[in-house]
Amino acid sequence: MLLRHTKKEVYERSALTVNPAKTCQPIGAMYAALGIHGCLPHSHGSQGCCSYHRSTLTRHYKEPVMAGTSSFTEGASVFGGQANLLQAIDNIFTIYNPDVIAVHTTCLSETIGDDMNQIIGKAKDEGKVPAGKHVIYANTPSYIGSHVTGFSNMVLGMVRGFSAKSGEKTNKLNIIPGWVEPADMREIKRLVKMMGIDSIMFPDTSGVLDAPQTGHYEFYPKGGCTIPELIASGDSKYTVALGQFCSEDGAKFLENKCGVKYKTLDLPIGIAATDRFISTLSELAGVPVPAAIAEERGQLVDMITDMQQYLYNKKVALWGDPDQLISLCEFLVSLDMKPTCVVSGTPGRTFEHRMDSILASVPGAKYKNGANADMFLMHQWIKNDKVDLLLGNTYGKYIARDEDIPFVRMGFPILDRVGHSYFPTVGYKGAMRILEMILGVLMDYQDKTSSEETFELVM
Repeated sequence: MLLRHTKKEVYERSALTVNPAKTCQPIGAMYAALGIHGCLPHSHGSQGCCSYHRSTLTRHYKEPVMAGTSSFTEGASVFGGQANLLQAIDNIFTIYNPDVIAVHTTCLSETIGDDMNQIIGKAKDEGKVPAGKHVIYANTPSYIGSHVTGFSNMVLGMVRGFSAKSGEKTNKLNIIPGWVEPADMREIKRLVKMMGIDSIMFPDTSGVLDAPQTGHYEFYPKGGCTIPELIASGDSKYTVALGQFCSEDGAKFLENKCGVKYKTLDLPIGIAATDRFISTLSELAGVPVPAAIAEERGQLVDMITDMQQYLYNKKVALWGDPDQLISLCEFLVSLDMKPTCVVSGTPGRTFEHRMDSILASVPGAKYKNGANADMFLMHQWIKNDKVDLLLGNTYGKYIARDEDIPFVRMGFPILDRVGHSYFPTVGYKGAMRILEMILGVLMDYQDKTSSEETFELVM
């Protein structure tokens, strides 16, 4: 009901965010940490923060997400959380026996100024970290950045904590997939394997957050990037970082630490971005593109050709993570659709530059990113210039209901549907799925709103 009071008049806001198009850094750090085999994420802050981070991931993936917490009270808030973290590290290794504890900070511990490097060093000196076990960390204050920033910071923490150079280079390619679904990570690995390329993907949540029901609970599922793989990433031939916001910082740090050169690409969502990904793999590994991948591309092109009349000139409003939005907008423009409203809560000038380029051919297109880019602004834009399709996470369902607009759920979090963790949206197969979802809701809407005379059996 409150949405019906949203006004069309857009005023510049500097100190107020209404329904932000993002969530906090530790959630991204926790998700990235789950992509390490045998890893227990640890929230260095209050129990309430950890509960929120776990519950958000659990609701999205429909899987139990385990994590430790330093359980700050008033005392830790005043005097610092070192004693809490030292005790937590000792307890976690004693009781839960993970291979890795991945510590991420919170607003509270960052404001206090807890030094993670010093505290973890002290834990090692005091023998609280058993032989063969590891503790890594990432600084993730929620009052800056977003969950995307947190993911990036934990990826950097993996490189800082594990990657090493032995002096013997391998022919492997490192793939940093960015924040995508476990199904997307499986699809990227499938394409890489089809090309005959030996790779190391980190993080890798496939087999962790999309694990099968076996009747037996596994605290540490079989999936995830292993510690030997993370260490060996320092000897790889090259790193392919997918998405500048999520993956480039880790790839850059790895180059500085171990001399592994990197190339940053867009997430392979849509035909052009996937073309660039496949071509880059072929070039870096010195292998041809197999006919099976070319066939998948041809199927996508055929589907676009067949359904063009339902896509042409449709206006789309999108919100979510910048790496995904960049590739999605490029894909929509290539379909002759018009992304007219784009909102991302994650700050970064790269997003603005890319949107300027991609949306140059879309008259009247608007975009905004950063703290004041929120769902309230998105709704205002839509009230002034109605769109034909909404594309984003679950928080758009209120606008879809209020304005009667077809809605495709993509991104994070999706709290009211299932399937996103099992069906990819990257690669040519993923692009076909995106098309199928878009066409499905547009055709459903056409069926619902058409007159008796124009109601068709065959579409």
